[in-house]
Amino acid sequence: MQKERKAKVIEVLNKARSMELYAIHQYMNQHYGLDNSDYGELAANVKLIAIDEMRHAEAFAERIKELGGEPTTDSADKVKKGQTVKQIFPFDAKVEDDTIDDYNQFLLVCRENGDSISMKLFEQIIVEEQAHYNYFDNIKDHLENLGDTFLARIAGTPADTGPAAKGFANQP
Repeated sequence: MQKERKAKVIEVLNKARSMELYAIHQYMNQHYGLDNSDYGELAANVKLIAIDEMRHAEAFAERIKELGGEPTTDSADKVKKGQTVKQIFPFDAKVEDDTIDDYNQFLLVCRENGDSISMKLFEQIIVEEQAHYNYFDNIKDHLENLGDTFLARIAGTPADTGPAAKGFANQP
């Protein structure tokens, strides 16, 4: 791939990576707050979505390295702290909706610059971002339509996300 075209692809991959790094920190902060408020089921799902974002950030980093670039460690934005349960889900739905829009534009940059591998990476990740959006938007609608009745059903549910994911410290 031509050097200038490769640089354009690396640029959008790094923008996407910085968006993922922001989402990881934002969603983990929300996970802690939801868990502290005893909304375990919501906390667990937000944590699982943050883990998806970690995989996305890593996939973008790997592709950037394959193209000879340096993966960014910068976050796209600062974490919004102290959000209430009723603020979190409309906020996150907007984050995911904006991400899907941006990633579709980034996908076009990859296509225009002849990088079908990066284009396919964006296609795969967009599918997962859409699932995140659908979840956040669904919870937002429940909170708007059912309010405290919905929250009462969630209160006291476990925050456990199942068996620990494989990592360095807990290898089989």
